[in-house]
Amino acid sequence: MNEAYIVDMVRLPRAQATAKGAYSDLTPVDLLKPLFIALTERQPLNPIDVEDVLLGCATQSGEQGANIGKIASLYAGWPAQVSGVTLNRFCCSGQDAINLAAAKIMSGMESLVVAGGVEHLGRVPMFSDQGAWFSNPEVSAATRFMHMGLSADLLAVQHGYERARLDEFSLRSHQRAARAINEGRFDGSLVKICDDHGSPLLQQDDAVRTTASLESMARLPAAFTDFVAQGAGVVAQVYPQDTLEARHSVANAPALVDGASLVLLGSGDRCRELGLQPRARVRFFSNASDEPVRMLTGHIRSTEKLLKSTGLQAGDIDFWEVNESFAASVLLFQESFSIPDDKLNVNGGAIALGHPLGATGGNLLATLVDILEQHNTELGIVSICGGAGVGVTTLVERLPASRV
Repeated sequence: MNEAYIVDMVRLPRAQATAKGAYSDLTPVDLLKPLFIALTERQPLNPIDVEDVLLGCATQSGEQGANIGKIASLYAGWPAQVSGVTLNRFCCSGQDAINLAAAKIMSGMESLVVAGGVEHLGRVPMFSDQGAWFSNPEVSAATRFMHMGLSADLLAVQHGYERARLDEFSLRSHQRAARAINEGRFDGSLVKICDDHGSPLLQQDDAVRTTASLESMARLPAAFTDFVAQGAGVVAQVYPQDTLEARHSVANAPALVDGASLVLLGSGDRCRELGLQPRARVRFFSNASDEPVRMLTGHIRSTEKLLKSTGLQAGDIDFWEVNESFAASVLLFQESFSIPDDKLNVNGGAIALGHPLGATGGNLLATLVDILEQHNTELGIVSICGGAGVGVTTLVERLPASRV
């Protein structure tokens, strides 16, 4: 089997998804265009050599419809011969695109692939695709749909995470993210969009709350109280012993942001032929799914599957990037694998930095490889949970500079 090498990773600074956000006047393809261009500027890469583009996008409608994976590369000026596809595994979409790109290379079917994702929540909000899962009452009832925030609240109830603990975790995410930004830990992968005068629209991820405190978080009301009555009926069907209680506030949920990310992957032979120097390799990946009412635990199942398949123990992993879908989901993941605090989301996570859905997989992979290089360590894991119980996990190995 061929090795799938990670050559480069680029991402945008994440912008708050508001009517006056930094990217509010840009379309989703506008977010992706500078990333495609950056790959050719940062690497000895002729885009004609890229065999496919795989993009994750969770809401493929409106400006994110019509196979944005193909159209974005064309819009960026890449040759018509470069193919493209758009994938949806909810929040895991971008990570799944990267894993499938690696699979193409491992199989020998392709040798140079770009993968990543995009989500412009400010222009294409969640649920705007009107999927049957949440818009068709018959389908919603049959599949036991409820708001994912309530799934987080259910996990908090079932595992005894009181509001104070959720706030403590969230504050740590903001503090770590602020420190990482101040120390330039993200700078190696950032590509900035400039205005007509050459000035960056955004210098850094802008959702981080540098003035957050436990006191200010404690004053925030629970966020999902309006959905509890409906959710309680769903919970009663599956977990009649549990009483649903709203515990998460907006401070314990991922910030809503706009973003995009791209990753360049290649085989060893192709990298040598083109003069590309890989930074890491994809060692293994897995996906799984769990009970859809708890929903936010699929990444635990996929990580269990990956560790069993590889023979690794959780203690063998140097650093973990686990998407902060909600505070309770990350706390439960951490407890499930006994991960020390100093190995988990050391540069903060989505609660502070934001979760641009389809772009998150590429964002987390870039963060992880940077961390492995900065700490001169070897193994890392990216893991993301998603709607209806899905989860995806990727094992990455950093390469010495002389490798390949």
